[in-house]
Amino acid sequence: MKLQRYYVAGIALTATLGLAACGSDNEAPAGGTGASTAAGSCVAGDLTAQGSSAQKNAMDEWIKAYQGQCADTKIGYEGTGSGAGIQAFIAGTADFAGSDSALKEEEQPQADAKCAGGQALNLPMVIGPIAVVYNLDGIDGLQLSASTLAKIFSGKVTKWNDPAIAGENSGAKLPDTTIATVHRSDESGTTDNFTKYLSKTAEADWTFGNAKAWKAPGGTGAAKSDGVASQVKSTAASISYVELSFAENSDLQKAKIKNGAGEYTELTGDSAGKTIAGAKIEGTGDDLKLAIDYATTEAGAYPIVLVTYEIACSKGSAKAAAIKGFLTYTASTGGQSALAELGYAPLPESLRSKVEASVAKIS
Repeated sequence: MKLQRYYVAGIALTATLGLAACGSDNEAPAGGTGASTAAGSCVAGDLTAQGSSAQKNAMDEWIKAYQGQCADTKIGYEGTGSGAGIQAFIAGTADFAGSDSALKEEEQPQADAKCAGGQALNLPMVIGPIAVVYNLDGIDGLQLSASTLAKIFSGKVTKWNDPAIAGENSGAKLPDTTIATVHRSDESGTTDNFTKYLSKTAEADWTFGNAKAWKAPGGTGAAKSDGVASQVKSTAASISYVELSFAENSDLQKAKIKNGAGEYTELTGDSAGKTIAGAKIEGTGDDLKLAIDYATTEAGAYPIVLVTYEIACSKGSAKAAAIKGFLTYTASTGGQSALAELGYAPLPESLRSKVEASVAKIS
């Protein structure tokens, strides 16, 4: 089910209103020339960013819309992976970075060093629900718990008709076929979030912790989100994890996942948003690092979600005005609504307003 059902009404109008003033002669913000807008500010200049491939489709849409109204702003975003994006930010080759995980404790001081007089902020911007995708003829609506997923991806369950899977899918004619697991071959925040979900909800069955690099033995690695989706699409009896937008673009089957309330939940924008709405902010001040409750007992919540962050300086960047202008748009109601058709879930308003307030202080 595509997410365009959510927030579709008024998307075009909202986006138009949000950027309509970009070409006017209003006073430009400090650090550049351009026009003040309802959603942001057009600032002449170039921005270079990279990182999370999970948010690549979102970034492409945002950049297209923003540059369409702000002709003097040029923004480039490469989906090189979260790890590469953070390293590029630290190295000074990216003006801001996209990451599927907040900066780690050892990365924070290195990133802060690039922000003269400020700090590197973790700004949640895109909800990218993680779909468990599979390619198995004749099986619709597959249901899986965290424990069974952990056994599959750790190699403890190797056949599709294993009792662990059959017990959760009564009546399904599961084949006596070897399961082909697929994982990310590059460092990925998607892997970090998926393995964090397994480590926190299936501790007895998953002993590999969580990390951006895949640690479990076996399986086939594929680079980036589109590579994973392509591998599953072309491999019979396969299963993997990938962001919903890529699952939908490749028309892949998506499993229902058992949440902490004992419900097998379909992945939709609404079900993913319920989990994010219950996340706690761990960061301080304008830093909005989140702690997600993967074992949520919220009725109707889909538990495997990731939030992609924009890593940007609170102050001290030579391109602060341009970064602020663009991120003000992405955090706006119009910017968030524009993502619904792409397979993302808009930020819950309670979180979106906090992100917008943090971006407003960038200088």
